Amino acid sequence: MPSAGATNGPRRARPLASPGDDTRRAVAAASQPVALWQQLEAVAGALQAIRGGQSGTAALVAVEAGLRPGVQSLLFQVLRQAGRAEALRRQMVARTPPPAADALLCTALALCWNPDESPYEPFTLVNQTVEAAKRSASTRAQSSFLNGCLRRFLRERDALVARTDGDPLARWNHPVWWIERLRKDHPGHWEQILQANNAHAPMTLRVNVQKSSPALYQKALAAINLEAERSGDAGLVLAHPVPVQSLPGFDQGWVSVQDAAAQMAAPLLLQGLDLTQPLRVLDACAAPGGKTAHLLELAGADAPMQVIALEIDSTRSARIGETLQRLGLRAQVVVADAARPQDWWQQHCDGALFDAILLDAPCTASGIVRRHPDVRWLRRESDIAQLATLQARLLKTLWPLLRPGGRLLYCTCSVFRAEGDAQVQTFLAHNTDAQLLPSPGHLIPGNGDKPGAVPDNQPGDHDGFFYALLQKSPQ
Repeated sequence: MPSAGATNGPRRARPLASPGDDTRRAVAAASQPVALWQQLEAVAGALQAIRGGQSGTAALVAVEAGLRPGVQSLLFQVLRQAGRAEALRRQMVARTPPPAADALLCTALALCWNPDESPYEPFTLVNQTVEAAKRSASTRAQSSFLNGCLRRFLRERDALVARTDGDPLARWNHPVWWIERLRKDHPGHWEQILQANNAHAPMTLRVNVQKSSPALYQKALAAINLEAERSGDAGLVLAHPVPVQSLPGFDQGWVSVQDAAAQMAAPLLLQGLDLTQPLRVLDACAAPGGKTAHLLELAGADAPMQVIALEIDSTRSARIGETLQRLGLRAQVVVADAARPQDWWQQHCDGALFDAILLDAPCTASGIVRRHPDVRWLRRESDIAQLATLQARLLKTLWPLLRPGGRLLYCTCSVFRAEGDAQVQTFLAHNTDAQLLPSPGHLIPGNGDKPGAVPDNQPGDHDGFFYALLQKSPQ
């Protein structure tokens, strides 16, 4: 996952926390009946905040608690269709409206442009959008304009949509620079990546093998009528997302929520290591602690393995402790910058070399857009180079802390090659004591089992990711 665990790099995209959303169900299931205009007003406010560079998570925190479930679900749909909405607005309006009015207009267009996917009847959405405009001081002056614009859209929808079909922004709902980057990086599969990004991600679980097994936990789910399919050695993909409180034994640490791609990290790093011998393992950018916990689960309670979980952000660091406590696991959690070992290596690690290092480096999060749809609108093209520079710095800084013969697993939740293949090839060219072991490389988001999937993609449904396992020469 994107991490703040190593530096003060670009921070525009602390993305939305994904609820495993289904817009129609979530809106209908809102705990308190709420007027639709109130939800639309809040969605537009969140969209405006995201356009201004604020993360979706922060934007939603500002929403009244009673409104938040429905607003979050509608916001996800708006973010997945924001490119189409902007293209339609350009067809109808010569000059961009003021920010608040434009956000409300694009919210309505995103939700009603395709009646087959609209959570409400388009006429209802238009009426309630105009009502929202009238009730807000920031949009009241534009309410008549919004009414005229949206009713024109209802009359001329087919023609307006057809005129935007050739616009890449409208077709793919990603910034044009992002689309072009994917075409260059993945010429045979860029369309598949974009399609996956606009789809709903499944809710995937990782069974704690110290307390249960995937087979047993699958039976426990079936007993409460929750369907799930096996995924990897310890994973289960739910047919429908549910609140974690509905999962058997969640509070007792039987299971965690973690995407199938992220579940590959711990097994990759530990493969080939003798877990009966004392091992020192560094999780360099550890928050929120999922991979730290997975390492400890796989090692077992009796393994003489010491894990140091490093995280620069004290708030995010606290989440590591909460994760480990729920799962009944222990690690040494250190609040420090992985890129400055002079601040923590001697003090907390006695200056001893590590047998294994997990570097889940800060990245653009371009592989997890289906879970965090705000990322595509928060990121700037220049962020790729900035983050790649940071990743190179982390690799250079942490490599000397690895013992001869030790292993470093470099990973990012990105599909951009500058943060994956290109990064590792540059590192290998400058470090002759490094060997690239068999690794997954770039994983493409989506279902690897479906027809037309990338041939070397992992089976099952997973996010986009990159993995490179590096071994230091034994000298």
